[in-house]
Amino acid sequence: MNRKMNKIYLTCLALLILALGSCNDVLDQAPDGTVSYDEIFADHNKTGAFLNTCYEMIPVMGTRYFFWSRGPVVWSDEAWDTDAEAESTLSSGRYYNGDASAANHPLTNISADAGNGDYWNRYWVAIRNCTFFLTRINDAKVNTEEERSRWKAEAHILRAYYYSELLRWFGTGLPIQRELYDMYQDFSNVKKDSYYDVVQFIIEDCNEALNSPNLPWRITASGESSRVTKAVAEAIKSRMILYGASPLYNEGQNYWEEAYTINKKALENLKSNGYALYNKVNYPQTYMVPEAFIPNEKAAMFNEYFTQSVQYSATAIDRETIYQQRDGQGNIWHIDGIGSQSGYKTGTCPSQELVDSYETINGETVLNLANPYKDEKHLEPNYNTKNTLYDPANPYENRDPRFYASIYYNGSKRTAYWGFAETPDSPENYPAPAGYRARSIMTYVGEPKTGIDERDRAKTRTGYYGRKFLHPFAGDNNPVGGANWKTFRLAEIILNFAEAAAEANHKDESLAALNEIRTRAGMPSIPNSISLDDLKLRIKHERRVELAMEGFRYFDVRRWSAPTGDLSKTDKWITAAEITRTADGKYKYGRKTVRAKARACYTNKFLRLPIPLDEVNRMLAISGEDWQNEGW
Repeated sequence: MNRKMNKIYLTCLALLILALGSCNDVLDQAPDGTVSYDEIFADHNKTGAFLNTCYEMIPVMGTRYFFWSRGPVVWSDEAWDTDAEAESTLSSGRYYNGDASAANHPLTNISADAGNGDYWNRYWVAIRNCTFFLTRINDAKVNTEEERSRWKAEAHILRAYYYSELLRWFGTGLPIQRELYDMYQDFSNVKKDSYYDVVQFIIEDCNEALNSPNLPWRITASGESSRVTKAVAEAIKSRMILYGASPLYNEGQNYWEEAYTINKKALENLKSNGYALYNKVNYPQTYMVPEAFIPNEKAAMFNEYFTQSVQYSATAIDRETIYQQRDGQGNIWHIDGIGSQSGYKTGTCPSQELVDSYETINGETVLNLANPYKDEKHLEPNYNTKNTLYDPANPYENRDPRFYASIYYNGSKRTAYWGFAETPDSPENYPAPAGYRARSIMTYVGEPKTGIDERDRAKTRTGYYGRKFLHPFAGDNNPVGGANWKTFRLAEIILNFAEAAAEANHKDESLAALNEIRTRAGMPSIPNSISLDDLKLRIKHERRVELAMEGFRYFDVRRWSAPTGDLSKTDKWITAAEITRTADGKYKYGRKTVRAKARACYTNKFLRLPIPLDEVNRMLAISGEDWQNEGW
């Protein structure tokens, strides 16, 4: 079959449809062109195999964005990508420079590495496959009605998931596909539904799945590891009604009470079906030994959770993860840890802004949350005057346990295989040969291996290295790869509920949810005396800390913006710790912008991705309407 004709793009409201053929009876052809669809759905195994095509477009996320990048983490104010300078023509470098258009956007117009990139085309293909499956499954040959019910529920969840990802990235209303479009349809009159309407369709799909008595709440067998569950349906509902109620997307309507109700029920259902926060160290022989250099049990627990994959059994120790992706994250120490360890690249460098967000152990924020910086470039911190523990001259003392679990900073230590011998210009580490040993991670100006540097991809841009996903002892002699990516976890749902409850004026419930997260982390509870406005600030702040470097911040700062707003306060300037070593062996802590010029990816149009230009042009030709996002 002609390969070009095997993938026919029909645009309806910028909608991609996979036609799978070149002749009039194309929809009676199987994907390989040799078996009809009637034959596929007359066979149990082939029907199940078609359902597998609905799973194919789920991206791996984590480090699996283009060229082993963390994608939205380094495209937000959380971190800087070392490849932005070392490989300036790749996605991050182009994005920081504002080199983006609807025809060639650096975040989407890239090869789909592990399913990331080319979202518009890939997700519409997946949606069509799910919809087609749902039109055939009721009459398909399936061995048992229990299997039919479960497969149908899975297709509903998968369609909801792909729609949710399109909404998150493109931030605009979409055509709702309950039934298939055919090749001869008049596309000019098909309706583009609002963002909120699509959220309702997502909820409808998830509720269809939740009504199935045969869809499980949890996967307990490794052979089913990538299959979706009722818990995934609840997680999608929780996330997307929160987005639909947020300022960027709500079109001036107040949906917070609805968001509160849906999140409350989702959280109740998840907890009643065995989901719970990860709350203890299960491998103390790894995470609590002195060589791990993790200072307390709560930090060890948090690092353990993110560096261990889910084990599928009825008695699994991880009851927090709702969905874990099937593919691994690669050798993180080699491509997204401390680049000098193996001599390649660091990748994600946590920003000074992220480090500033970690509170001190007395529960006080370091900065004034309402106005964290006195200047545009974030070089003048507006310190929280109530915080008596924070010392700018010793900035890494007495911090939230999650800080020590997530960040390597000047003076922290790591035991691993180091592929180099130390030299006298690193007096904290000299002398020491190459090999397995403990090393102090010094990030001051001039430190030869781990010091801050403006271009060397093996060093840090910001004075910090990521630790959250990095196994304490992983290295060339101990190749422990990154844990499978946790797409949904209970902590997100709790924070979703806390936010929706606060916005809907259910203060007590919101505060209880927020404090549930803080208690697990070993942080003091927020007192009942807090005002509602201050509570809302603390919830956003807690999301930043608890969900740090998991890809949420990119989407959060956007949905919290007004439609006419921009990202100038968060994403325009990214700062670093400028640390100097004095003659007496002490350290002086300052701040600097990562680079001299501002990033150009903060203006209003960057609140949403552009719909691909060729799709918009087709829609314009069909209907005379321009469906492009503002500014593109």
